[in-house]
Amino acid sequence: MENKTVLYHRQKDVGIITLNRPHRLNAINLDLLKGFMEQLDRAKKDTKARVIILTGEGKAFCAGEDLKETASGKSMEQWMDEAQRLQDVQRMTMKLGKPIIAAISGYALGGGCEFAMGCDIRIAAKTAVLGFPETTVGMTVTNAGTKLLPHLVGLGKAKELVLTGDFIDAFEAQRIGLVNKVVAPEDLMAESMAMAEKISSRSPLATSLSRTALDQGMEASFDQIMELEKSHLIICVQAGTEFVEKRLKEMKEK
Repeated sequence: MENKTVLYHRQKDVGIITLNRPHRLNAINLDLLKGFMEQLDRAKKDTKARVIILTGEGKAFCAGEDLKETASGKSMEQWMDEAQRLQDVQRMTMKLGKPIIAAISGYALGGGCEFAMGCDIRIAAKTAVLGFPETTVGMTVTNAGTKLLPHLVGLGKAKELVLTGDFIDAFEAQRIGLVNKVVAPEDLMAESMAMAEKISSRSPLATSLSRTALDQGMEASFDQIMELEKSHLIICVQAGTEFVEKRLKEMKEK
């Protein structure tokens, strides 16, 4: 039977991955993790998709772990398998090689918020609610959230959010840097598409290299990132001469 817990389609050069368990607020279970990985692989292989949008069907982005299923009991082997699959999804998201925009509506909690943090840009509906409730149910952050969150909001705020398990609204999330932009719910996909189309209109090579440098720059030394930037510039000039010359000519004519 086809796994329909995560869907994929493309609009022009923008691929859209949709978490599709709306009856459970797109909560995470084994089928969703399997489907998510399948559609990430599909998006990666879709040569016509230059930018990806990740969103959720219905009233939520992703409400985190499906506690209703968890309450029915899991073996240690099942927990280990789920943890590995969660992290595999996050690795795939962050190493997809294409810019990813999270379009967040409703709840983005726990693993769901961590999925969003694995994306490059986060656009939230003003009705979105974000948070890390893991400690309130006796669990811990799993999807590199303890790495990504401090980078986005600072260590002190990250500790506050994780240790208290408090939820925040979209405007607070924007204020602290957890999301880039807040929009009306009815404008969420249009705004996300507009951002995706703007990015897709840029040089694919330059965009890919810039994304890589920004990610590596978080860990690299000053001298290392300077060398990486120089090599990226030379690659762009050598491989993208026609694109560069066209853009410079357009700018000169303005």
